[in-house]
Amino acid sequence: MVFKSNKSTLLGLLLLTVYFLQFFLKLDWSWLSHLQQQEIYKRWSGVLLATFILFQWLLTFTRVIKNWRKYNITIQNLHKWLGAVSPLFFYIHSTQLGYGYLLLMSYVFLFNTLLGYLNLDVLKNNSDILFKGWMIAHVALSLIITFLLVFHVSMVFYYK
Repeated sequence: MVFKSNKSTLLGLLLLTVYFLQFFLKLDWSWLSHLQQQEIYKRWSGVLLATFILFQWLLTFTRVIKNWRKYNITIQNLHKWLGAVSPLFFYIHSTQLGYGYLLLMSYVFLFNTLLGYLNLDVLKNNSDILFKGWMIAHVALSLIITFLLVFHVSMVFYYK
């Protein structure tokens, strides 16, 4: 297995590392913490994060819908770069991992982000089994995240 340098992967790994460093070292920006306590900020940063998550599904549509296949390479590159900055979207919404299903959602989101960084362009390996396993895991985790996103939004608006 050969590792290939990929700028979006390096940026993503850096941002993911910084996210975990701030979390474990309990580094805090008081102005951001204050914002994240405000209901209006929570909702709008949540809209940003949800839009990002839903936008990432566009890559699937370019692979499945025949007329959209001509956009596959462009959307794939956008998918990778947006995935690279996904810890930033997550950080803007929440510097904490949460509790209960939010903790599960955070773990799945961040693990799937890491899995996305280690895509088959980075892990130069022509193994069909590795490709299928990686793809199944990435898509399955993306489905779980999307389900948890819908559940989270439902809970937020049900209890408000």
